[in-house]
This record gives sequence, structure tokens and C-alpha cells, in this order.
Amino acid sequence: MKPGITWVFHLLMLLRAAKAFSQNSDTQLFVHQPYPLELTTTKTTHLVFPYDIISIDRGSRAILAQKAKGTGNILQVKAAQTDFDQSSLTVITADKKLYSFTVDYAAEPLQLTIEFSGGRVSAGATLEESHYDQAELRELSKKVISRPKRMRGEKDRSFQSSFSLDGIYIQGDVIYFQLRVTNRSAVNYDIGSLRFFIRDKKRVKRTAVQEQEIKPLYIHADSSVIAAKSARNFVYALPKFTTADKKGLAVELMEKNGGRHMQLGISNRAIVRARPVTD
Repeated sequence: MKPGITWVFHLLMLLRAAKAFSQNSDTQLFVHQPYPLELTTTKTTHLVFPYDIISIDRGSRAILAQKAKGTGNILQVKAAQTDFDQSSLTVITADKKLYSFTVDYAAEPLQLTIEFSGGRVSAGATLEESHYDQAELRELSKKVISRPKRMRGEKDRSFQSSFSLDGIYIQGDVIYFQLRVTNRSAVNYDIGSLRFFIRDKKRVKRTAVQEQEIKPLYIHADSSVIAAKSARNFVYALPKFTTADKKGLAVELMEKNGGRHMQLGISNRAIVRARPVTD
């Protein structure tokens, strides 16, 4: 046979075999999409599984992976080099479940801790599909973080440290908050948490505070510590929102194992005056 005819013949035979298999077998074929995973050389990402890890397969030497000491279900992953080609990572756990990832390099990964539980994924930024374009969030956040300070008065201080809001920007359905933490002391400021809440402006005695936490879509220049005698800028991208008359936005910064806790109160008036990122 000629090469072209031979190729068509083999294709027809393969299709016939597949059809026969589907007719004579109760087996069903399921195709699962891999989770996207970003790694960098300067930070470790933790994958937390519900059962112990029994197998790890790396698609490239550019990926470093090891079980966390003293645990069987936490995998620590990191990039061994920058700008590597897209690769893969496969993990099998004791419940015989397979987790598949496509791995890319990113200087600032979207997630540093990812937990799998009951078939769901939870993270600082979820791996589940979102209508928000993560690449666009990253690029717009880079523009925001480079903008000069344009707000005054939104600041809190505690023991030679300060927390301020430098600007609010909007693009489409996303609001970008430009924040700055300054540590003038000789003691590092370890960040325990930085969270956004919509809460009641005033609280009647003996009544609970009604709070609604807003989870960020993306965090730019994320860090766990502000070194002594230094300052750091952050950008938090949140889904678009406004607040009611009797409510306001609170941004809480808590020090880990310390007492330098700070809070910003942001009015609805400041939010609706947000400037477009692309101006």
C-alpha cells in the first residue's frame, strides 16, 4: 500500500476497535482536567491532601518536590530554576486517588497553600475555574503598585509600625487596593493575617458585630514578613462591591505572635471614588 492509504487504513481499524470496545464493555472513560499550578524559586508551595501521599511523579527536574517532615499528606513543591517550560506533576494518595497538575513558572505564584478536602480545593486563590483572568489581574496589579500615593488620612499606627491605604483603583468588576506597611522598629513584623470585612459602623451594646469577609481574587507582592527598618507595598484585588449607609469596609492587619495589630476604616465614599487603573 501507499503510505497515505496505509495511514487511513490503520485509522479506520483503530476506530472500529474503539467502537467494538464501547459496545462490548461496561467500562466508562472519564477524562479529568489537571489543576494549574504556579511555582517560583524563592517561595515554597504546600499541597495538603486528605490522605497520605504514596507516589509522586515530576515531569521535569525543574520541579522540586518532597513530603513535609513529620507528615504524610503535605507535599512541598518549588521551582529549581526560573522560566522553565510548562511541565507536569502527579500525586497518588493512599485512597488511590490521582491528582494531576500542569506546572508553570511564576515570579509571584497565585497560591502558596492549597488544600484538597472532600473533592474540593481551597486556597488563598482557588484553583477552581474562575471567570476572572488571573494574568490580567497580575498585570493590572503591577500597574497599581507602581502608582504614587494619592490618599491621605487612611492610616493606623502601632509601636513604630504603620499601615496605610495609598490608593483605590477599579477596572471592570475588580477593585484594587494599594496598601503599605512600614516597620520602623528593629524587630521584624511577621504578618499573621491581612483581611477585608464589611461590618457595622456602630454596634449597640450586647449585640454581635455583623461581619462579611471579602476574599481577595489576587494578591500582588505577597509577603509573610516586613523586615526591620523597611517598608513594603501590596495590592489586593477584590471583586467589585460598595457598602450600605450603616456599614463600612475594615481592613485588619494582625501581627503573628505579637501585639502590633492595626486596622483601616474605609468609607463607601472613598470606594466609589476609585480611579480607573488604565487612566
